[in-house]
Amino acid sequence: MERKELRNLLERLSAGAADVDEVMTKLRGEPFRDLGFAKLDSHRALRQGIAEVIYGAGKRPEQIAEIAGAMLADGQKTVLITRMSAEAAAVVEKTVPLSYHEMGRVGIAGEMPRPDGRGKIVIATGGTSDMPVAEEAALTAEALGNEVTRLYDVGVAGLHRLLSHTDDVMTASAIVAIAGMEGALASVIGGMADCPVIAVPTSIGYGASFGGLSALLSMLNSCASGVSVVNIDNGFGAGFLASRINQMESVQ
Repeated sequence: MERKELRNLLERLSAGAADVDEVMTKLRGEPFRDLGFAKLDSHRALRQGIAEVIYGAGKRPEQIAEIAGAMLADGQKTVLITRMSAEAAAVVEKTVPLSYHEMGRVGIAGEMPRPDGRGKIVIATGGTSDMPVAEEAALTAEALGNEVTRLYDVGVAGLHRLLSHTDDVMTASAIVAIAGMEGALASVIGGMADCPVIAVPTSIGYGASFGGLSALLSMLNSCASGVSVVNIDNGFGAGFLASRINQMESVQ
């Protein structure tokens, strides 16, 4: 159950439009639902403001379908599924309304919410090869109710490409900077923007990049203030954090 749904239920009770038994029935299944192979955290949205997300890798397609179906049945409007294979999506969409995005390996069951953040999130990549991670970040942010602007292939090897989008960078509420190789993009954007910058190192690069470790270390040692770093290839984590920043009510 999400916060808006609970508030609406309590307001109906207060106004006499719902009775105590109805409210008790709605709350009785909390705080989790046991499916045997998974325990769905029904209180996640109440505690954190964002409902539980399904990590698709390592799960059988039938398990993903049952989990997503249970979440939708419990009233969750949007179910985000990350690291989902095309094969799994083909099975899940037979029983659950699903929109699958192959590049980002993201499935979205249910409906896509309207943007309700205070501004926009910019997702920028150093190169086209970083797009799978970027799409995971972008789709995560969109599924959580944010407006997203994509700036792809604007790396430091051709800095003029990024500078042509200066207005987008300077008007963002949060920016996700995604790059492999030496990972310099995060520092450059961090020196241009007045909002938090979330750096995502990717595993794109040649031998001495060590599967993204060189980009990770470069981003951790950024001389630009206001840059934070998530794990290698963790587009979901970056999109989630950017959403939190964009939807903070106390930030003007």
